[in-house]
Amino acid sequence: MNRPANAAGVCLDVQTLINDRPLSRYQWRVVILCFLIVFLDGLDTAAMGFIAPALSQEWGIDRASLGPVMSAALIGMVFGALGSGPLADRFGRKLVLVGAVLVFGGFSLASAYSGNVDQLLILRFLTGLGLGAGMPNATTLLSEYTPERFRSLLVTSMFCGFNLGMAGGGFMSAKLIPAFGWHSLLLLGGVLPLLLAVVLMIWLPESARYLVVRNKAVEKIRRTLAPIDPEQVARAERFSVPEQRTVKASNVLAVIFSGTYRAGTLLLWLTYFMGLVIVYLLTSWLPTLMRDSGASLEQAAFIGALFQFGGVLSAVGVGWAMDRFNPHKVIATFYLLAGVFAYAVGQSLGNITLLATLVLIAGMCVNGAQSAMPSLAARFYPTQGRATGVSWMLGIGRFGAILGAWMGATLLGLGWNFEQVLTALVVPAVLATVALLIKSRVSHADAT
Repeated sequence: MNRPANAAGVCLDVQTLINDRPLSRYQWRVVILCFLIVFLDGLDTAAMGFIAPALSQEWGIDRASLGPVMSAALIGMVFGALGSGPLADRFGRKLVLVGAVLVFGGFSLASAYSGNVDQLLILRFLTGLGLGAGMPNATTLLSEYTPERFRSLLVTSMFCGFNLGMAGGGFMSAKLIPAFGWHSLLLLGGVLPLLLAVVLMIWLPESARYLVVRNKAVEKIRRTLAPIDPEQVARAERFSVPEQRTVKASNVLAVIFSGTYRAGTLLLWLTYFMGLVIVYLLTSWLPTLMRDSGASLEQAAFIGALFQFGGVLSAVGVGWAMDRFNPHKVIATFYLLAGVFAYAVGQSLGNITLLATLVLIAGMCVNGAQSAMPSLAARFYPTQGRATGVSWMLGIGRFGAILGAWMGATLLGLGWNFEQVLTALVVPAVLATVALLIKSRVSHADAT
């Protein structure tokens, strides 16, 4: 490609280029592909909660015996998230994303052919490795292709694909499982990701910001950025990102635990942990609690899906508010309301319409807040450690998901009723709220 003679030495700031241009078709492709990754991630993550009643009945096991299986994928997600972030910061976002989708698709497909609890437990753990790697790196890649003025809106809109996938799993299970058995949902959750992985190999670009901070060849960076603004990119001889001038650590863990980011890192972990206690206790056990309360299998699956669908309804609004107001206070408000409505759900047993409405609102609050947390983390960390920062928040947070699923089995085993289990969720909601309000005071700045 011929460039003007006077272009020598021109350095183009990648984020300035993205900020100054309207969103291109190329960037919309990244949005759609990342949305699809997260959608299928959500579908596979929630699958066990929806198949548990039918699985328990077919295999003749009690619900407490499914506790380890419920937690197996979540444990795998911890290792998948913790391992994938440093890998993505070292080897690239695209490579890790394609690998993640192949892993959770392949092992979800294998899970459909499990013959006993032990086989299913192992396969769900392996599925979780891919699930844990997918979401944080999709968040990271998309945040590095979006303008700052509506980054939170786009990232949370993408992330609501996770809630939509979880809700879709509920709606589909209500039709598939009675007709084809519990295997059908896992089969669907395996085939679709494998097809998507092929699409990602062809059409998903690598992060240009990643290429810059890893000092990749200028021509490779130019080819990656050219679809956004061909003329301006063609004139550039060098590329930069703002944090190259302020972040010197080369070790990604040193970046997220440096003095600038340490307090914020720990508070993000605590917030996400507590939010997932709420989400996964309800995701894993709400259909079973509903069945114990006299609801039909179809009603239990439908109301469980409403909880996830609530996050779809609220995620865009939360992202819009984050781009205009203090993002920490916006998310903290939603966590606090989640505790209030979780308590209200526990008081509404006996009125199916009111129960469904309150479950939807509770889902809007807690899933809306959870959908916004990866965006908050992506804003907070610099490119050199962004994938690690986001993925470690999600990975450490997964211990909250494990605790939530385990708490459901334990509390039910102790004889707690529907009202008592839901009331207990007020505690993690308040702790998440307080953690975010503290972060807004001590570690609130975004990376440029």
